[in-house]
Amino acid sequence: MSVHTARRSKVTHLELRKMKEQGERITMLTAYDYSFARLCDQAGTDVLLVGDSLGMVIQGQKNTLPVTMDHMIYHCQAVARGVEAATGRAMIVGDLPFMSYQSDLDEAMRNAGRLLKEGQAEAVKLEGGAEYAELVSRLVRVGIPVMGHIGLTPQSLHALGGFKVQGREDAAAQRIKADALALAEAGCFSLVLEGIPQELGAEITESLAIPTIGIGAGPECDGQVLVIYDLLGMNEEFRPRFVKRYENFAVRVRTAIDSYIGEVRSGAFPGPEHSFSRTEKSKDKPRALAVGGVVAESEGSQLEAVGVGCIPLRPVAQKPQ
Repeated sequence: MSVHTARRSKVTHLELRKMKEQGERITMLTAYDYSFARLCDQAGTDVLLVGDSLGMVIQGQKNTLPVTMDHMIYHCQAVARGVEAATGRAMIVGDLPFMSYQSDLDEAMRNAGRLLKEGQAEAVKLEGGAEYAELVSRLVRVGIPVMGHIGLTPQSLHALGGFKVQGREDAAAQRIKADALALAEAGCFSLVLEGIPQELGAEITESLAIPTIGIGAGPECDGQVLVIYDLLGMNEEFRPRFVKRYENFAVRVRTAIDSYIGEVRSGAFPGPEHSFSRTEKSKDKPRALAVGGVVAESEGSQLEAVGVGCIPLRPVAQKPQ
């Protein structure tokens, strides 16, 4: 039995700390809606990040800067409902978007509180280093868990000169390490390390008692995070070095849609099995069957006929008490 299949307790910041202490790697993925959140939670993902990356992958923006608090709350709510509909295990972390926390401490406190109260997130994430230690300390004191984010911080892309690897020079590496220590001391329960040399990622991970989550920061981090659409290969033009594609959904989705268009135009769909008659008697409801461990409202013969290739997932279980 795999580790992610066996682990069933609700993930909290305390659980993540325990995972680091036990040498168990942490998995984090972005999620922006009910359906993907439900699937990610069923699959055993530890943390779901409702990232301001939604500005790019959902809204089609060039960067994350246009994302607002209302956007974040809306998507956090959808993700929370998806996790609740599945096992309820994954921890939900909501991003504080650009200029929701940088200008005023009181405004930052209110916005972080909104992500928990209205968005139903369980923690917030903010970008930046030691300059936000006071804010982190205040948030933690009022009961808001905070995940930090240092290295390549997308909200600062203009100041950084674009999406570039950070910390290659000694002085820059020392600043990033100092930021990591300051945020940990202020009370962050975890740090995202993005776009830094793997040697620096390893040094920071080794020096901290709190877990690190890497994205382009090397294999020595305590966990890893990817944008779910990148993992699934939804954008064929986006091929950063730090991303591994586990699927090619761009091709699969286009193929499915092409088949649908062809069948509609040829008259093959809808067929008799997809239509209703005034004279027929009501039939039994479609039986539910497990496909690769996931419950599906379909007939097995139909799935075999279209060649559905399901990735085996663990069986859907009862929510932890």
